[in-house]
Amino acid sequence: SMAAQERLLRVVEYGEVTRIGASRPLSVDVRIVGATNEHLPHAAQEHRFRADLLDRLSFDVITLPPLRAREGDVAVLADYFGRRMASEIGWSGWPGFSGAVLAQLETHDWPGNVRELRNVVERAVYRWMDETQPVGGIALDPFASPWAPVPTGGRAAAGGPRAEASSPPAAPPIASPLPSASSAIPEGGDLRGAVAAYERALIEQALTRHRHNQRATAKALGLSYDQLRHCMKKYGLPR
Repeated sequence: SMAAQERLLRVVEYGEVTRIGASRPLSVDVRIVGATNEHLPHAAQEHRFRADLLDRLSFDVITLPPLRAREGDVAVLADYFGRRMASEIGWSGWPGFSGAVLAQLETHDWPGNVRELRNVVERAVYRWMDETQPVGGIALDPFASPWAPVPTGGRAAAGGPRAEASSPPAAPPIASPLPSASSAIPEGGDLRGAVAAYERALIEQALTRHRHNQRATAKALGLSYDQLRHCMKKYGLPR
């Protein structure tokens, strides 16, 4: 706010602060370091930031590049956040990341910069089940799911047909043949029971194909690891 900027200007200009409830200012001798993602000269032109305060604060300006442009920083920061999260959840040590995960981290654009990197790393460590093995899976988009709700109410692209809001995302292909309906669905059952039986057979086949590697199975079925675990619990499959 402009009022807060006025108070900060008084600190910078005169070296004085007034405590809440006090009647007299106190002298202070401090160095002020500020950080912002706002373009302050432009804000000053639009009268959203005091030009006189900008002049005092801009004694020395350092412009940091985005995280994606700072070669080598991603791995260092990811290791730091990973170690800290491992300690918080009680791991006895820090196994690090697999080479594939490090490659994913290095090639991601990180539009959310360090805050996004921290969230991705902490989520990956929290979900990883074997603290003795390097973390080998990450979810860059926590909302990615075959069952994610489709946005509604938006306009169709110019010149193109409007997308059907109720159309679910296409399921990823599965390498081996699906179980046949006749073998998976019990005779005489209702529709809900038939669908459940088919889904269970599909999961069992995928688990067998991937030697009960649950992460590989989840990936093949287009599910997250947590979603697969939920389905296995639902159908009483050994976990």
